[in-house]
Amino acid sequence: MSLNISSKQMEVTPAIRTHIEERLAKLDKYHTQLINPHFMIHKQPNSYEVEATIGSPLGDLIAKAVNEDLYNAINEVEKKLESQLIKLKEKKEH
Repeated sequence: MSLNISSKQMEVTPAIRTHIEERLAKLDKYHTQLINPHFMIHKQPNSYEVEATIGSPLGDLIAKAVNEDLYNAINEVEKKLESQLIKLKEKKEH
């Protein structure tokens, strides 16, 4: 899976990339193909905004979070993506 991370205001360090990859790995337990995961990081004056768009056979996952701490914002996005994935899987099963 190729992960696309972009940011205009800051450099995406290997540590940031690794953290996002580890968070995305948590979604593997749902056995759904993640297509073209794209994370966009916006550095704001006092916070970070992280936006994620991921395609899947069940439907598109889109999440956004704003936090003073970049890693916490990434974690919040992962939780939102996970809850969307659960909803999509439940909808497909009915």
